[in-house]
Amino acid sequence: MRVVFWVALAVFLADQASKYYVVHVLDLATLGAIDVYPPYLNLRMAWNYGINFGLFAQSSDIVRWLLIAVALVISAGVVWWIRKDPPGKWGLVAAGLLVGGALGNVVDRILYGAVADFLNMSCCGFHNPYAFNIADISIFAGALGLVLFTSEKKAP
Repeated sequence: MRVVFWVALAVFLADQASKYYVVHVLDLATLGAIDVYPPYLNLRMAWNYGINFGLFAQSSDIVRWLLIAVALVISAGVVWWIRKDPPGKWGLVAAGLLVGGALGNVVDRILYGAVADFLNMSCCGFHNPYAFNIADISIFAGALGLVLFTSEKKAP
């Protein structure tokens, strides 16, 4: 379980530090956009009031607190599942990624009322209109890792 804790903490801190930097230091919330290495890497401020791709994005407090509760329940459920039936090292890393990312987005919803998304990447003639953050990447990688690595058992 230490692996889950340390991975979750690292993801959470990296996510919150990056959001603080782009929102407050770079003032992306006011600027709206900064081209870093176009089209491959751009910063585009997007406040996500819903879930992925802005689904369920009604900006009401009920939706906000419901999404916070869902993220906390899923995080607790993953920790409970991993404690009950521990996978190998990569399954634990995946759980840490998912939990750290989910908690990072929960803090955004509490502080800002929405999730601060800012990374935008396009390539090879494809224009990506969406923005995301480190927490989103971690949640996706963690969920995929849990699917792939939870059948792997811890070595005796």
